[in-house]
Amino acid sequence: MSAPTHIPVLLQETIEALDVQPGGRYIDCTLGDGGHAVAILDHSSPGGQLLGIDADPDAIKISEARLQAYSSSTLIINENFVNLQAICIKYDFFPVHGILFDLGLSSHQLNSDSRGFSFQHEAPLDMRLSPSQEVSAAEIINTSSETKLAHLIKTYGEESYSHKIAHRIVQERPIRTTLQLARTIEQVIGSRRGKIHPATRTFQALRIAVNQELEHLEAVLRQAMNLLGFEGRLVVISYHSLEDRIVKQFMQQESKDCICPPSIPICTCGHTAYLKLINKKVITPSSAEVQLNPRSRSAKLRAAERLTTQAQDDQYKTIEKLCFSVGIKTGGWRKPALLKKLRQTFSAP
Repeated sequence: MSAPTHIPVLLQETIEALDVQPGGRYIDCTLGDGGHAVAILDHSSPGGQLLGIDADPDAIKISEARLQAYSSSTLIINENFVNLQAICIKYDFFPVHGILFDLGLSSHQLNSDSRGFSFQHEAPLDMRLSPSQEVSAAEIINTSSETKLAHLIKTYGEESYSHKIAHRIVQERPIRTTLQLARTIEQVIGSRRGKIHPATRTFQALRIAVNQELEHLEAVLRQAMNLLGFEGRLVVISYHSLEDRIVKQFMQQESKDCICPPSIPICTCGHTAYLKLINKKVITPSSAEVQLNPRSRSAKLRAAERLTTQAQDDQYKTIEKLCFSVGIKTGGWRKPALLKKLRQTFSAP
């Protein structure tokens, strides 16, 4: 399978936010077409290691081909990133220096004739990132009640015409293809609404619902934080306000020592800050990048650095030195003798 033309979003900003260093150990949780992964491996050479994860088996094939020259330094897993902690424990791949989430769809997914992510061409209403998932967009569209559909489109798509669109969908059912759904939405709110196609928000809502994207994002952020070692970086690129809000709130909360409500005069939560914000102001693409790659226009990058206590710092540095000495000498991913000590050090806060 040949890789389509792919331009990684905010590439230089991502490498800087991850603070990629030679010999570092990194995780790309949304491997996609492998663009960010190649840059991470280049900047972490010599001695760098990358764990790449993607739920889409087609993306795995493309990235495997693209990363073939780095095969001795990469481990590629076809899994959903919601299982990040289990994957890292299985392959003894922690602690790590950086973890990346690029939450956008790849060019391959958007241009596919069979996936149904885009309303630009005819395709089945599927929208599953993995064929092993049970529920497709067609099932949601054709079996959900009008009330449930309206709520889904409003909540996940932030669509002000959600009730009218849901009503029309129910009238037109069964709806099986992308263009059929797009035409149904156009009948409700017209053929064009500024620069945004009228079907954009509804398609976004369906994709989020099919793949449980927001639930998985909320679940994985804490896993990622716990897998980071001393001064490890967590970097997330999001593409709509719902994702960005989840990331922003998580990073802000975990960068505070106290998260008690303002009305409580004395701290009772006992919360300890585990992150330090790298960029308090969100990073967005330059006008030059947007012109080169219009799909990057809505991207927002947030980054944070892992904090630890002094005792954890000392223990981490010792373990990190051991991990790399073993890894370099053996060239392997498995370090059984260190696993117990690693798990104790980087257990959940």
